[in-house]
Amino acid sequence: MYFAVQAMAAELTTGALVMQSIQKEKRKISMLVAENKAEFLKKAKGRIHFSCQDGKALDEAMKRCLTQDEGSTIWMKSIGVNEQNECVAVFHFKWTLKLKN
Repeated sequence: MYFAVQAMAAELTTGALVMQSIQKEKRKISMLVAENKAEFLKKAKGRIHFSCQDGKALDEAMKRCLTQDEGSTIWMKSIGVNEQNECVAVFHFKWTLKLKN
């Protein structure tokens, strides 16, 4: 599987959590990927499932965003596994969160 396709799926798992957190706050908050890193551990063949388990850390980042004028940042990790549950890739995304005026 091409690396760009993996990157999109991985970003979606982290971004969906960020969007869900913003929607829950019912306030205008901007979100942006400021940086990303990737590790490719095995050739990605077949169905690859990406997941992110950083919901609690995101809650803390959201609290900081709402209480600090400069906003906050958080590194979130998405892990891709194949059909044999073998890790094929690990992506890290640095999200920035800032309360809009």
